[in-house]
Amino acid sequence: MENNRNSKILNLFRGSFGYTLISILIGLIIGAVILSIAGFNPLEAYGVMFNGVFSKPKYIAYALIYATPLIITGLSVAFAFRTGLFNIGAEGQYIIGSLAAALAGYFLKLPPVIHVIVVILIAAAAAGLWGGIAGYLKGKFGVHEVISTIMLNWIALYLNNYVVMLKGFKRPQSEASYEILNTASIGLLENWKISDAGREWLSNYPFLADMMRAPVNLGFIIALLLAALVWFILNKTTLGYELRAVGLNKEAAEYGGIGVKKSIIISMILAGALAGIAGAIQVLGVTKSVAILAAMEGYGFNGIAVSLIGSNTAIGSVLGGLLFGILQYGGPKIQSALSAPSEVINIVIGTIVFFIAIPKFIKMIFSFKSKKRGEQRAS
Repeated sequence: MENNRNSKILNLFRGSFGYTLISILIGLIIGAVILSIAGFNPLEAYGVMFNGVFSKPKYIAYALIYATPLIITGLSVAFAFRTGLFNIGAEGQYIIGSLAAALAGYFLKLPPVIHVIVVILIAAAAAGLWGGIAGYLKGKFGVHEVISTIMLNWIALYLNNYVVMLKGFKRPQSEASYEILNTASIGLLENWKISDAGREWLSNYPFLADMMRAPVNLGFIIALLLAALVWFILNKTTLGYELRAVGLNKEAAEYGGIGVKKSIIISMILAGALAGIAGAIQVLGVTKSVAILAAMEGYGFNGIAVSLIGSNTAIGSVLGGLLFGILQYGGPKIQSALSAPSEVINIVIGTIVFFIAIPKFIKMIFSFKSKKRGEQRAS
């Protein structure tokens, strides 16, 4: 019994989970080496970074806020990966979702809860259609989704900039839109501000009171619900079975009676909808508006890394997004506290993704160690 348990644990660490942990460790080691070369104590720097995330409830809240859109765009990329598609267009779909949410959040006048639901659905539909364009081009004409989604990313960026500058939507003397109505907000802070009873209740719970100093919103909870939904669709539904079958082997799936072209389009629509919801959550909970973009914001591209770190699974995307949120929020604090280069964090993230992307290297290490043990036993 004990041997079986140890065997299961060993197999877990030899699988994708183990490769991910080793890749994270390698990334942190390389970051430590660079910090040492630059003349900084890596243990002190990492201590400042993690203390800057976990020392106060407010800091934890900010890390979750940073992580939320990355979790959802990670789910978008992971969903497409599991169905045999590389959704590099999550960035553009995120932008379209943000824009749609800002438009619906400002122009529509609906009751509070209904307004939020309608805005999220509109953003998901708009981004889903945007992703569906790439799916249609792939299914109908064989246009590779990487090419089409890269082009759609840039179209989304310039479409956003055009719409933001339209009269009636552009905020005067700024390069941003009007803010969404309060009825469309998912921020909790606004609700506590208008409630004396709420403030009095919070004063009894210092942890929550400190956390509410950040722009806390319902985004993280929505991200967890979406992760559960993605897992359920892929693993417990006929649609998920068909999409995964197409991803594993298109010819076999088609022979089995599954509509490959239809599945490709549906997969990209759903992946796009997820990325669009990420954009909507960011607008409804944090930015409250959209602005002129000089370049890509990176949420969709970082979602690719999150998906890779999470082995293209729902729970993995949640954990990968949390890791990114911690590194991106806590990382810059090493610069303010120690004057150490915050770019080290990007190097750490890049290294982690690099080693996750080449699991054969990790497998070689395992096989080398196994051979060495075998030789020692033989001798």
